Amino acid sequence: MGKATGFMEYAREKAAERDPLQRLNDWKEHKLPISDEKLSTQGARCMDCATPFCHIGMEIGGATSGCPIHNLIPEWNDLVYKGRWKEALDRLLKTNNFPEFTGRVCPAPCEGSCTVALYDPAVTIKNIEQAIIDKGFENGWITPRIPSSRSGKKVAIIGSGPAGLAAADQLNQAGHSVTVFERADRPGGLLMYGIPNMKLEKEVVERRIRLLTQEGIDFVTNTEVGKDIQASELQEQFDSVILCTGAQRQRDLVIEGREAKGIHFAMDYLTLATKSLLDSNFEDGNFIDVEGKDVIVIGGGDTGADCVATALRQKCRSVVQFGKHPQLPAERTSDNLWPAYPNVYTMDYAYKEAEAKFGEDPRQYSIQTKKIVADENGNLKELHTIQMEKLKDENGRFYFKEIPGTEKVWPAQFVFIAMGFEGTEMPLLNQFGVESVNQKIKAAKGDYKTNVEGVFAAGDARRGQSLIVWAINEGREVASEVHKYLMV
Repeated sequence: MGKATGFMEYAREKAAERDPLQRLNDWKEHKLPISDEKLSTQGARCMDCATPFCHIGMEIGGATSGCPIHNLIPEWNDLVYKGRWKEALDRLLKTNNFPEFTGRVCPAPCEGSCTVALYDPAVTIKNIEQAIIDKGFENGWITPRIPSSRSGKKVAIIGSGPAGLAAADQLNQAGHSVTVFERADRPGGLLMYGIPNMKLEKEVVERRIRLLTQEGIDFVTNTEVGKDIQASELQEQFDSVILCTGAQRQRDLVIEGREAKGIHFAMDYLTLATKSLLDSNFEDGNFIDVEGKDVIVIGGGDTGADCVATALRQKCRSVVQFGKHPQLPAERTSDNLWPAYPNVYTMDYAYKEAEAKFGEDPRQYSIQTKKIVADENGNLKELHTIQMEKLKDENGRFYFKEIPGTEKVWPAQFVFIAMGFEGTEMPLLNQFGVESVNQKIKAAKGDYKTNVEGVFAAGDARRGQSLIVWAINEGREVASEVHKYLMV
């Protein structure tokens, strides 16, 4: 695959990014296009490695390794190297319903498992993937695929995130009539409102929704199942129901002073910002504005990074992101061997922007918030923290210990809690009578059946907070199981 000696001849070259300070003046995507010539060279780096670990799609040490949707990566790398873009697109679409999403926002576990990455930087799989699908749209190769016949069966899908959209796409192409219910005013779930525009421009999401609509899928927005329409009504009107509601219960910060004004969940902050941008270019004022304010983000993950980037574009006075874990090493450690996902230090787009704006990485490591202090009017004033040491006990379990003398007071007028998600929202499950375990829908991977006849579940609602590629994987698989159920 690729050029036999390409990985020895060519260096890894990622997509260039717009200047960090310049891009803070708008909400456009931060990456720049790559020329076909450079992409061909990058495709040439793909080895004929016999066993392509890049698409193994499994979990090692609790982290995803390789591609969960088992993209035929070496095949389309080779085709891009040879300039056969249309064939590369055909191979890509065999496994991935939405490469325009994964090529932009997936953390690329495929690259961590790339054989080249044993000793050299991995093949730029993610950049090539995005280029293939973007070229497909640009050249008019992506057109509506109208099913030639219909089965007469009707399926309701609750939730229009990547799992729900993948299931809808698969079932529609199988000839079933699919209706997707979304409580927000626009379809797309977290693709629409949970991921900022600078990572995933919403025209990219809307373009795919338009295509799915043209292919025959019905989207019903501003409709919350359980309130605007009852679960029993869906069960009467449809032959099967799939729950793809996501894991939207945000983990809260239980701490003294939590009630202070100015503390918000990260997803509320991001959602309001994107919605106001789309509705009015921020003219409506329906968003949390941090201009001229000191901002602290609690939680060290991608959602926290997106809060940092959003605050920077709103011209905050300062922004800091707290994480409980130590800074990651520059290279893999002995307990993080290939092909496991590489737990190494990287600079996300948001951190590059903060460094360019304020002269330093905004992340603070091994830190714990002890209490929150408000002023006499109840408005957030400051956070009190202490540094932590990560230790291992005699049983090999990690724990954190406070370091005396490291107490610090941080001024803040806004805090955004980005500590992850606890599970799915329960009222809807209770209305369907669906069983849950640890706030996740009880449905085995493989058949995706709940305890209720004809009701299936997939994506984060079933597995918990996870990656977009796992959501697409489960959306495709649950569609296969529902198809079998309908055709019996």
